[in-house]
Amino acid sequence: MQPPQSHKPGGQHAAQQAFDDSDWTEDIDPPVRPLTRQEAQALVARHPSMSVWRILAWQASVAVLVALVWGVLSQSPASAVSALYGGAVVVIPNALMARGIFGRGAGRSVGALLVWELLKLGLSGAMLALSPVLLRPIDWAAMLVTLVLCLKVIGVVLLLGQGRAKKSV
Repeated sequence: MQPPQSHKPGGQHAAQQAFDDSDWTEDIDPPVRPLTRQEAQALVARHPSMSVWRILAWQASVAVLVALVWGVLSQSPASAVSALYGGAVVVIPNALMARGIFGRGAGRSVGALLVWELLKLGLSGAMLALSPVLLRPIDWAAMLVTLVLCLKVIGVVLLLGQGRAKKSV
């Protein structure tokens, strides 16, 4: 059994009638025009770019800060070392990828981005797999909490940078 359908006079459905009556020749968007030099400079000034190295510095700073807090609160050097290692699992592979993508003589292509991303993921996985061997005793909670917090730094820094750009307008 089919649901009841609304019909307009003349036997056509309302949606079909609205589609048939639409005017595709009208362009509701204004035409695109190139920016002048002054407009482009004003746009760049309103939306400054964020350096990947600055984000890496923030990630490393958060890793050290969380490791210090974790070590003080737990009164355990193993917890502080595990937390530092969790930060290193994020920062070292990210630094390697940043160097590969943005370093001197780096080719900026989609293929290069894919290769460096795969290397970054492989290194992160290897560092996590080696953590029980390298860290004895290991505090998994400290390591994983620091790892997650360092990963979240990227979004926070970009969000704060966006808020700063809006305030300057």
